Amino acid sequence: MITLASEITRELPAPPVFFGIFTFVVMSLFLYLVLRLDRD
Repeated sequence: MITLASEITRELPAPPVFFGIFTFVVMSLFLYLVLRLDRD
């Protein structure tokens, strides 16, 4: 039971907003690359 409680209270290494921004940047980069490859 104690291990379950410690799992619930585990903190993220960065704020959730950072993960959202990071994901947006990565997906934007992938979209740019796909559209650039499609043009050739």
